[in-house]
Amino acid sequence: MDQKYSKLKEVIADLGTVVVAYSGGVDSTLLLQTCIDTLGKKNVRAVINASIIHPEQEIEEASYIAGTIGVDYIVIATGEMEDRNFTENTKERCYYCKLHLFDALWDIAQKIGFSHIVEGSNMDDTRDFRPGSKACREKNIISPLQVAGLTKHEIRSLSQNLSLSTYDKPSQACLASRIPYGTPIDRELLKRIERAEKALNVLGIRQARVRYHGLIARIEVGEDDFSLIMDNRNEIADQLRKEGFVYVTLDIGGYRTGSLNEEIFEGEIDT
Repeated sequence: MDQKYSKLKEVIADLGTVVVAYSGGVDSTLLLQTCIDTLGKKNVRAVINASIIHPEQEIEEASYIAGTIGVDYIVIATGEMEDRNFTENTKERCYYCKLHLFDALWDIAQKIGFSHIVEGSNMDDTRDFRPGSKACREKNIISPLQVAGLTKHEIRSLSQNLSLSTYDKPSQACLASRIPYGTPIDRELLKRIERAEKALNVLGIRQARVRYHGLIARIEVGEDDFSLIMDNRNEIADQLRKEGFVYVTLDIGGYRTGSLNEEIFEGEIDT
């Protein structure tokens, strides 16, 4: 792990100036901190995407953490919701979303005279269906954590060693990832999902997904939180019914990344 961290710093040192696509998550926070430690704050800008596809709480947390670190940061709102290639929600949804983000990042980089853009994909991300990686290649976006060969577990360990507050933060994903491919994405649906998940978070459940299946809400949480769901099942059902769900279910398979890919790819990828 130490060798990989040294490799990470070597990769970043060669870049000179960087714009960091910053989400406030464990991966992008380690990346941001390492960029600052390697290049100095004056050569680093963090950019936070405040699009509606991200929960408001995550945007607020990202801004707070960037401010605490002391780096200059910019908050933008990308335009994927105006792009039918995104809202039609095909399997390439993430690709089109990333194109909007990366174009916006390059606009910023050019305005401030910075030469490179980096983002926080890690080695574990190569095991899932990630069409956004194609956008990275096309737009010349660098993924230093991946280049260094760092896994999620190693990133958490390094973050803890560096006393980063995000070392044990649950994994994040945009709200569109709760909607099955082929189901159109609109603003109200995204907000319904955000409010539904917030109803679980206030109960103390940190890692929760409410997957949308029309009238059905499929809740994914870790097995350790199953009892908390059952103890509060009436309250949860009431809250989610207010969001238009008729049936509220608990997925006994528990939380897992990319579960909506399972129906499409039928086990062809490891999620």
